[in-house]
Amino acid sequence: MSDISTEADVKTLVDSFYERVQQDALLAPIFLDFAHVDFSHHLPQLYDFWSGILLGTNRYRGFPMRKHFPLPISLAHFQQWLALFTAAVDAHFAGPTAELAKQQAVHIGRVFATRLGLLQPTIDGA
Repeated sequence: MSDISTEADVKTLVDSFYERVQQDALLAPIFLDFAHVDFSHHLPQLYDFWSGILLGTNRYRGFPMRKHFPLPISLAHFQQWLALFTAAVDAHFAGPTAELAKQQAVHIGRVFATRLGLLQPTIDGA
């Protein structure tokens, strides 16, 4: 199994993850029924987001927190999001960048959950 090293790899990761999300009993209703996510618009933004984190590109433009505030989500949603993301990484990739992807997902989930008031801030502010 190879590491994440190209734009095609990022696309594989994001697509695999969101296929899992759309089939998940906990997360699918949030994405599909409540937020009515248009994946044809959302996925290219996420390719840019994760490409920036994992490959150092600088294409992503946006404020992801803003769209998450109105969602009826709990800490369980973040835990499931992380479990599905980790499974998507592990299903396709192994190596330092794959590990970075999982570490960054933990950090992003923690920051979002904290800012949404679902977690207490840690000593490092996340």
